[in-house]
Amino acid sequence: MSKYLLNKFLYTIDRDADLVERYREDPAGTVTWWESELANRILNCPAGESSTWLALEPAEREALSTHDHVRLFELGAHPFLTLTLFIAMFERDNTEPLEYQKAFGQRLTRFTLPYPDIST
Repeated sequence: MSKYLLNKFLYTIDRDADLVERYREDPAGTVTWWESELANRILNCPAGESSTWLALEPAEREALSTHDHVRLFELGAHPFLTLTLFIAMFERDNTEPLEYQKAFGQRLTRFTLPYPDIST
């Protein structure tokens, strides 16, 4: 598994309002675009600095493409990165305070200790 790359996707998308909207509207297309254009870019370095070997696993690509935060957690995505991005994308669709956050947490209640490893 490429937990680093999975978390890098969540981190970089969440820090750009245009990418948040793009990911909300076209998740599969955004994942494909991001993997080909940004996945191997080395963060906080001059443009042109990149690696060549990083790629998402098929299960990771599928979970990102379907906004499946439960599966992302199973795969080792950091829950804070997932929650903050998904709040930015989906909280507006709810009418009650913390409605989205409670539903997000409820879908994770089947997990017990030890939780999936989120280290990269």
